[in-house]
Parts: sequence; structure tokens; C-alpha cells
Amino acid sequence: MSKRNRLNKIGLYMRLSRDDDKAGESMSIDNQRIILQSYAAEFGGEIVDEYIDDGWSGTNFDRPNIKRMLQDAQSGKIDTIIVKDLARFGRNYIQVGQYIDYIFPAYGIRFIALNDNVDTADRSSTAMDMMPIMNVFNEWHAANTSKKIRAVLQASQRSGKYTSWNYPYGYKAGVDERRTAVIDEEAAAVVRRIYDLRLQGHSARSIAIILSDEGIPNPAAHYTRLDGGKRNIGGSLLWVPKTVRWILANPTYLGHTLQHKTTRVSYKNHKVVNLPESDWIINENAHPPIISKEVWDRVQSTYNGARGRAAKASSVHPMSGLLVCPDCGKRLKFKSAKDVNNCFVCRTYVDLGKKYCTSHRITEHLLERIVAEDIRSMLAEVTIDEDKATERFLRERAKHSGQSRCSDEKQLKAHKNRLAELDKLIQTAFEERVLGNLPESVCIKLCEKYRAEAEAVQGAINALEKRLSEVNTDEAAAEEYIQKLKRYANCERLTREMCLQLIDFITIGERTAENEEREIHIYYKFRQTD
Repeated sequence: MSKRNRLNKIGLYMRLSRDDDKAGESMSIDNQRIILQSYAAEFGGEIVDEYIDDGWSGTNFDRPNIKRMLQDAQSGKIDTIIVKDLARFGRNYIQVGQYIDYIFPAYGIRFIALNDNVDTADRSSTAMDMMPIMNVFNEWHAANTSKKIRAVLQASQRSGKYTSWNYPYGYKAGVDERRTAVIDEEAAAVVRRIYDLRLQGHSARSIAIILSDEGIPNPAAHYTRLDGGKRNIGGSLLWVPKTVRWILANPTYLGHTLQHKTTRVSYKNHKVVNLPESDWIINENAHPPIISKEVWDRVQSTYNGARGRAAKASSVHPMSGLLVCPDCGKRLKFKSAKDVNNCFVCRTYVDLGKKYCTSHRITEHLLERIVAEDIRSMLAEVTIDEDKATERFLRERAKHSGQSRCSDEKQLKAHKNRLAELDKLIQTAFEERVLGNLPESVCIKLCEKYRAEAEAVQGAINALEKRLSEVNTDEAAAEEYIQKLKRYANCERLTREMCLQLIDFITIGERTAENEEREIHIYYKFRQTD
């Protein structure tokens, strides 16, 4: 055995994407493992670990086990990576090239792609010369596959097949091959009631209050119950006017399907963007209607052409989005007036009335005066004795951070548990597909749904871990915050920039008596003040 072929501390990397099962058994994780283990056994070395990304696209390098493998390479746990072929490693030619030409050499990592005869221990080989071309081809394959999937999806939509996994409230998936929407009678009865109430003259707000008062589950609560409580919906379960308006304006209830309203930017960029109405795919009479055409037309006529977006404000209020109701947790809504009585009011109170929350109303003028005076007070404290102010900032920050840390740790644990659940769900979907128990199209939709949620959950985990890793009592942080304060020493009024830089959020308590002071708490980004 030549010295070049000898192996040392080995990491085996395997990947299976959502479309690989079309290629048969040769692409399976088990087959990849057999091939890689056989090679390692032939040339010696210790298999330290296996890194498996099952159900991940080769264009996405934010894969959990790619990242874990690089961490192990950085720490010296492995010094050799073996894959079946370059496509298993990735289909983005720029990133694959970066790993092989820059990242792996920086950590002294040997990279081997068996089927492509790529071995970075021999960079003068023909295979290494051909590697850039193979990477470009692999990316072309990914782009071409993405185009084919999109074409098949749109063709299915044009044929009337429902391709979304989530059905509009009032419907559920049928058992036929086209997954034709069938009526969910319990929810459909609520939809009909909403239309009836509208014809009786009720506003969207009034309808939301009636349904909430009667304890009728909103769409999220309804589907959570049907799902056995497994679905994590978060937030309030009350009806809100926005949901009612959506139901009243959705032609799905006439029996029509509206699809292809959004798309992803590209096979690399998964950002979802809205499409113009001219690109929508509409199929009339595709499923049983819940609402008759007569009722639909009568309801639409009640708007008298007034439905539309309110005019956008010329500017954003300095404290917009920073005010929170301490009772219901909703943001306060800015309400403008022709006179000086512009104010902020609890959004739950605006939507549903005093049964669900009180107004927490505070005038714009009063709020700005309170916040401006508090900021000036902090500036005066810093000016008189900066060292003393720094000490107090640190004490208050440490106290507040301890409370926040406990909450963050609970959230982090919940997010990690959900991420593990999603990984299992993706694995189960693929297993069921291989066994023939799950149609390919359903498997694809399920995995897309789970991966989208997993990406969101992982983002939340990353943010929490970053926050928890920060040093909460760092004097440098206090100094940085003090410098921010000083920057606004000569400001004559509150600005949007000032508020965003200095303030985390503000809670506005309810006034219980005419002459009683209300509780207003300003949570700065470094310290808390009452």
C-alpha cells in the first residue's frame, strides 16, 4: 500500500436529497455507507464519525452535518473526508470549490470523491483538473432539476390538482389522486355564518367579537385540534378582523382554486416573493363550493368599492412597534387625529373591545414627554459622574439579564426539541416513500413543509444561542451604550433612530383611577427603568 493511499482519521459524508429516490437504490444512504466503508477498510484508517444530511438539497450548504463536519475538522477530530461523488457533497460549484481549494487545505483536510476519482492528496491528477467542470455540471443538474420540478408543479396546478399541503379554512384534503378539496363541515358552517353575519350588517370587527364570545375556535385553533395538538401555532386563539376579512374576500369558497400566487427567487435563494395576478393559476369549479355565487356577490357589494389599503403615513412614528400592552402582550396601535390628540391604543382592544383587554390609551404628546425626560435624566447622570452611572447600569443589566436568560434557555430547549421532531418527520416521510406507503408528490410536499419550518426554528436557535453567549455584564458594553447616549445629547426631540438605538420596548399600563399614576416601564437596550 502506497503512503499516499493510507488514510488516518476518517469522516464519511452522505447525503440524500428529495429527488434522489428517483434514481433508485444506488443513491440510498445505506448504499453510500457500504461503498465508503469498503474503501476505508481497503486503505486503512479509523472511521471517526459519519455525517448524514438526509433530505437536504445539494445547493444548500447550511446543512447541519456539513457544519458539524467542518467543526470536527477545525478541532482536529478528523483529517480525511470521503464522499461517494462530488454531487453528494454539493451542487453549488462556487461553494464546493471554496471548500476543496481553500477551506479543507486550511485545516489540513484530505478530501476524496470516489466515483469522480478526486483526491486532494494528488492535486496534479487529471480528475483534479476536471473537478471545476464536474462542479459546474452538478450545479447545472440542480438548476435543471429545479426547473423540471417547477414545470411539473405548475402543470399539476393547471390540471386542477391541489399542490399545497395546507387547505383553506373550511376545506380538507380529499382521498383521490388529485387531492381534491372536500368540505370540512364543522369549519364550513362557521364560514357560512361569517357571510350571513356580514349580510346582516356586521363589520369584520363585530363578527370577530361574536365568534370569540361564543368560544368558536379560530382557524389555527381548529386545525390544531384536528392535528391532535401537535401543531405549534403560538399566539392568541381569538378571532381577529383580519381573518374575517380574508374569509369574506376568498373566492375559494365559490369552488375555485387559486394557486401559484407566490414563488421562490431561485433554486439557490428560497426567499418567497408574491407574483402578479396575471401569473396566478385559477381553476373554476374545481371543488364543492361553500358559498353560493348569489351570496358572494351580495357580500362583495357591501363594501361599495371601499375595500382597499389605507393611505400610507408619510413617516414612521419614532416609537412605532416599541410599545407593548403588559396585559395581553400585543403591540399598541398608533391612531392619528386631526387635532393634538394622536394616541397609542392596545391592538386587542381595538380589534375585539374591552371584554378582552382595556385601551391602555396614551397620548402621543404625553408619551414623548415621559420618554424624552427619562433619556435626559440618564444623560444628566452620565454627565455628573460617568463611573458611578456605569456601575449602576451594570448592576441593573445583570439583574435584568438573569431574568431574560431563564426565559431564553426555556425557549432554546423548546426549539431544539421541535427541530429534533422535524428531523424525525423528514426521515419518516422518506422511509414511508421507500416502502411505497407514501406517494412521491406527498413526500415532496411534506419534506418541503418540514424543512421550511426547520430553517425558521434553526434561525431562532441561532439567535438565542448568540444572545446567551454574550457577556451581560461587560464594561465595554456599558461604555458603548453611554457613547450612544452622548450622541443624542443635543437632540431637541425624539427621533426614530434614537428610539431604535436606545430602547428595547416600553410597556404602557392601564390607568385604574383618574388621579392615579399609571405604570410605564421603559426597557432600554442596556438597562431597565421604571
